[in-house]
Amino acid sequence: MNAFLLKSGLLTLTLLTLFSCKDVLEEYNPSGLTAETVYTTPEGFETLVNAAYSYQRWWYGKEEAHNIAETGTDIWTSAAGDTDRGLTQYLNLQGSNTYLSNEWREFYAAINLCNGGINRIDKAGLSAALRPIREGELRFLRAFYYWHIVETWGGVHFTTEETNGIVSTANRTPVETFYNLIFEDLKVAVAKLPVTQPQYGKVTKGAAQAFLARMYLTRGMNKEALEMAQAVLANTSYKLEANYADLWKMSNLKTREAIYVVDYSANLALNDLANSTFNPYGHSRGGNNAHLLYLMKYDDRPGMTRDILNGRPFNRYMPTRFLLDLYSDNDARYEGSFNEVWYANATTRPAGMALGDTAVYCTRKEIPLAFQATRKYQVVDRVKIYNANGTVKDGLRYPSLSKFMDPTRPSFNEAQSARDVFVIRLAEVYLIAAEAQMKLGNLQAAADYINVLRTRAAKPGKVAAMQILPAQVTIDFILDERARELAGEQLRWFDLKRTGKLLERIRAYAPDNAVNLQDYHVLRPIPQTQLDAVTNKAEFTQNQGYQ
Repeated sequence: MNAFLLKSGLLTLTLLTLFSCKDVLEEYNPSGLTAETVYTTPEGFETLVNAAYSYQRWWYGKEEAHNIAETGTDIWTSAAGDTDRGLTQYLNLQGSNTYLSNEWREFYAAINLCNGGINRIDKAGLSAALRPIREGELRFLRAFYYWHIVETWGGVHFTTEETNGIVSTANRTPVETFYNLIFEDLKVAVAKLPVTQPQYGKVTKGAAQAFLARMYLTRGMNKEALEMAQAVLANTSYKLEANYADLWKMSNLKTREAIYVVDYSANLALNDLANSTFNPYGHSRGGNNAHLLYLMKYDDRPGMTRDILNGRPFNRYMPTRFLLDLYSDNDARYEGSFNEVWYANATTRPAGMALGDTAVYCTRKEIPLAFQATRKYQVVDRVKIYNANGTVKDGLRYPSLSKFMDPTRPSFNEAQSARDVFVIRLAEVYLIAAEAQMKLGNLQAAADYINVLRTRAAKPGKVAAMQILPAQVTIDFILDERARELAGEQLRWFDLKRTGKLLERIRAYAPDNAVNLQDYHVLRPIPQTQLDAVTNKAEFTQNQGYQ
């Protein structure tokens, strides 16, 4: 490692992997510490491991990664406030995209840190009990970051060595090589990690097993995926919430359904707002930002003003009509995921509207005009939101994803949230097991796993109506079920890509996203900053289709 920065008493790392010389000129090392002196002490090695975790905050709970991982799919499209339609609607998507450039830079910085820690761990002076745990954590994190890289960009740069100084060349490595390391690292992590960790948010054996199950499924290793998922389902430490909506209560962040989380502190000052190393937005936004992104513009409606309860509406992304129609009237996950009613909270209100009365009703259903005319509140129904072909008519008003709302924020303009991000939860493991069983030809077993979730999702008295039969289990049904269960949880683009359904389902169900869609969009463009920095430009070239 080149240098260290001492900020707020915490040792953080300046990492230079595959970047321009401009970064070298900006290095500053006030402490005089070096990797050789720090990583050879247990205390110093702890700073490395903690920093390796911190890079997850560039992805989980941040706008950049919601744009990359959720939008531009069959279930989300641009709302009026979308600032990057390149990712959402594939409009002029190229290597100049800032969101992709930021994530590339930070993922490779994280990989470099993990490589350094794994290769230096024997000299760190760790106790015999602690050493395997720290190795398991770093192995998990390296696999975790490399999965994001290889699925986003394909067979790009790969290394297991720590980078010291400037590297001016990059390699093109087959996707299979990435996955060979991912499987190797995760098997080590499963073997060495403990069942529980004293610090919340640290990876455990169960989290490594769940992520390994996801990786096996991604590579079509269905038998292995099933076995690993079953191992997690047999772990009594994890339990589904009885009510889907309870998952998203701020008082329930440490739910037993969460297997792996990226945690944010209730004390917002302890999050990444002022940390220029680990906060992608500098001084503007730290913490979890997901609560901002999926909200319609409600605060200019008659009877309404912005408040803490209803959130700060960035109005970035909105559901496709297809997503809203996936939920039956028997499925409580719709009300547990979306808000359709806003209650009057402004001092100035339409005549006859009292404080707390309905001010706006924004619904996925079609409401007869004659009925709308009898209401004092504003009605925005499906024919006002969407055109007949499913394209967006009104990008300002729509049912809003409420999963990530945070009424504990100190003010109505607060952009930070203390909400933890559920990276892997037990419901996904049921769906992994179901998909693996389906692909192995065991449709009854697949239906049984899915029905566990649909029983939980059923409204009172509707359990029987929510059950599915084995003949209904197809890959498209599973993708629909994953949308109902996991919408907004930073998985959708990866789900569609790994099942080979990305292009097909966008073209079928997301007409606004399909206009500019090309076959090569199953990979993202390599950042132009990376291409400009390397000297072996003939070997390390842009992904096919991009300029």
